[in-house]
Parts: sequence; C-alpha cells; structure tokens
Amino acid sequence: MYIIDRMEGDWAVIEGEEKTFNLPRRLLPQDAGEGDVLKITVEIDRQGNRSRVQKVKQLVEEVFEDGCD
Repeated sequence: MYIIDRMEGDWAVIEGEEKTFNLPRRLLPQDAGEGDVLKITVEIDRQGNRSRVQKVKQLVEEVFEDGCD
C-alpha cells in the first residue's frame, strides 16, 4: 500500500510499507491529495520505444551520410 504523506512543492512524498520516496507531483492524478492511497503500476511504452528507435536510426543515417561526401 502506498499513501501520499504530503506535498512538497513539485513533489509528493509517498509512504510505502518499507520505504518512503518522492514522486513528481505531475505523475499523480490532479485530484490526489494527502492521505490518499495509491495504486502504482509501471508499463512499457511500446510505441514510444519504436519512435525512439526510428529517431536514432534517422540520426545515424544522417551522420554517416554527411561523412561519406
């Protein structure tokens, strides 16, 4: 269980069962507040990964293309 202990500027202080940590406030729902219990999940952004790989490939092609002239 994770509970919002308090807000400190742009950060939320989260208490877990064994640890306390800071989380950027922007990652929380707008209506989240002190004392709220959070459900935290993490997932991979597959589309973000594909976009990033494509951008890197384009940059590599540009660099090597410029060096071959």
